[in-house]
Amino acid sequence: MKRKGRIAMPMVSVIMPVFNAGDGSELEQAIQSILQQTFADFELIICDDASTDNTWEHLKRLASLDSRITLLQNVVNQRAGAARNRCIDKSQGRFIAFMDADDISAPNRLQTQLEFLKNHPEIAFVGARGEFFHKVPGDLKQYYWFVNQPQAKDFLMTLPFVHASIMVRREVIRKIGGYSTEQAVIRSEDYDMLMRAYALGYTGVNMADVMYFIRLDEGTYQRRKYCYRLNECIVKFRGFSKLGLMPKGILYAIKPLIVGLIPIKLLNNLKKRYYKT
Repeated sequence: MKRKGRIAMPMVSVIMPVFNAGDGSELEQAIQSILQQTFADFELIICDDASTDNTWEHLKRLASLDSRITLLQNVVNQRAGAARNRCIDKSQGRFIAFMDADDISAPNRLQTQLEFLKNHPEIAFVGARGEFFHKVPGDLKQYYWFVNQPQAKDFLMTLPFVHASIMVRREVIRKIGGYSTEQAVIRSEDYDMLMRAYALGYTGVNMADVMYFIRLDEGTYQRRKYCYRLNECIVKFRGFSKLGLMPKGILYAIKPLIVGLIPIKLLNNLKKRYYKT
C-alpha cells in the first residue's frame, strides 16, 4: 500500500534526471530527501535517461512507496537537458524545483523556497546555499561560492547558483524555452539556461541557509572530459555576449580550457581554498 495519495494538481513539481545510479543507495537518499519534505503538496517526476544498469528496477521499487512519484524512461540516452525537459513537459505544478539524483535536499527546502517566491513576485527563481559532502552532509564543511543576489557580472567567475537547488516559476521556464539540447551545451546546460534567463530580464536570489547538499567524490573532475570544457567555453562566449559582458568576459570564457590542464590533485587543493567561506 502506498503511503501517500497522488495530488491531482500539485503546487510544486520536482524534476530529477538519472542515469546509471549504481547500487541505488545514493539515488534512494536523494529521493527520500524529497519525500520527507515538510511541504507535501508536490509531485516528483524522475526520468531514467536510458540507464544500462539496474537503475530502472531501483526506481520502480522506490516509486511503489509513494504515488507522488511519476517515472519516465528514455529508450535512447538524450542527456540531462533533454531528460529535464521531458520531466517539465509532464509536470503540472505552478513551481518547478530541480533536483539531482545523487544530492540531498534539506527537509525544509521546498517549503522555504515556495514561501519566498510567493512573497516576492518580482523574483523569477530562488536557489539555496550549497554545501559539499562526501558520505554524509557535514563531513567536508565546504560550501559552494555564495552570492545572495547575483548580478550578470557574477556569471563571469562561475555559475552563481547551485543549479539543482533552484525553484522556478513555471511561466519563466516556459518563456526561456527550458534547457537547450544542442550538442554544444552538453554538461553546461544549467549555465546556458540561467544566462538566457538573465538576458531576458529574469533574476534570481540565493537564500543564505544551507538547504542543498552536493555530493563530491574523487571522480568528479576526472569524469569531466576536455571536450565538455570546450562546450563550456562556447556557452560562456554566447552568454557573456547576451549579458553585455564582452570583451571583459573573454578571459573568463577560456578559463575552462586552462583549468582542464591543471593536475587533479592541484585543482582539488585550489577548489578547497576557493570555496572556503
